[in-house]
Formats: sequence, structure tokens, C-alpha cells
Amino acid sequence: MRRLVLLRHGRTAWNDAGRAQGHADVPLDDLGEAQAKAVAPVLAALAPVAVWSSDLSRAAQTAAQVAAQAGLEPALDPRLREFDVGPHRTGLTIEQYAAAHPEEHAALLAGDLASIPGRETRNDVLARFLPALTSYADALGDGETAVVVSHGAALRVAVPAFLGWGDGPADALGVLANCGWVELEHAASTWTGGAERWRLMAWNRVVA
Repeated sequence: MRRLVLLRHGRTAWNDAGRAQGHADVPLDDLGEAQAKAVAPVLAALAPVAVWSSDLSRAAQTAAQVAAQAGLEPALDPRLREFDVGPHRTGLTIEQYAAAHPEEHAALLAGDLASIPGRETRNDVLARFLPALTSYADALGDGETAVVVSHGAALRVAVPAFLGWGDGPADALGVLANCGWVELEHAASTWTGGAERWRLMAWNRVVA
């Protein structure tokens, strides 16, 4: 059995204010730091052999807490970044964005992300995220666990794609809480005749 634990970063001041972050390098706020410190020993207790993280500060700071508890050094990987939301959306609430850039906002509501300047589409994110996640999965030996620290929207599209579910289920998955995590397990299943495959074991677990 192999296991991947995918963790969303702790809270930032922009999370709290409803401001879009994308690739903006926003650090954790005080609550976010407390969330990272609380989740770190819980995930360290799973004895991870590696901690990989987005290089954006909010993820890297969260990963540093987990890695320290596990006696590891986090490896930063820009492929694990959040969606780039474009220069006009970054830093604004949805209401501010709608008022300042109504045509882009209408395209966003219509799902026409490709027409928004600087905005990544689902396929753009998957093109960088999935090779990273696959390489981590392939690096694990039997019985090993690794932690991957990333971002809410990126994880919502990457997990179903990694599991081979297609693009529909992402909309059905709930929003990951700050420092909420996902557990994926690669093991034999009676449903597949004993063949091993990756399965979703938990979505949005949080520290009680």
C-alpha cells in the first residue's frame, strides 16, 4: 500500500477577506500559522518519507511545519501552484472584480476561462500538476506515505484527474478548508479483481 496526503495551506489574510490569490505570494496570517502548527503533528504521525510543496509562501510555510515535525526538509515545486487567476482578478473580491472588469467576470461565470487574459484553464493546471503528482506517486515504495502541500482549487481539479474520473466530479467535491487534507491510497481492491489502483479514502479531513 502507498499513500499520498494532499494538504491545502493554512489561512491567509486574503482568504479571510475573500480576495483572489492565484500566484500572488501571500503569507499565512496568524490563524493560518496556528492551523499549520495544529495539523503538522497529525500528519507527521503518518510517518511521511517526503513532503513536497508549492513554492508560494502560504503553502511553503505550511509544509515547513509538517516537515519539521516529521524530521524532513520540504521540497518546493512550482508545478503545485494554485490557478493563475490573471492580473485583473488577483487581489480583488468577486464583487470588486465584477464591478471593475464586467466582461471578464461574465466570461468567468460562463466558464470561458481561456478568454480571460492571464488566467489558467483547468487543462493548463493539469498539464503541470499531474506530472508532478504522478512522479511523487511513482517515487513511493510499498508501505510509504508522502505529503503534498498545495492549494484548494488546484487540488479540486487535480485529484479527480489523477484518479481517472474525468472533469465532472471536481464540481461535486466540496471546497477544501484551510489545512484540510485529502488521502489517496494505492492498494488492491476486490472491486477490481485484486488489481492495485489509486483510490480516494478521505476528502477534507481537518484537525478536530
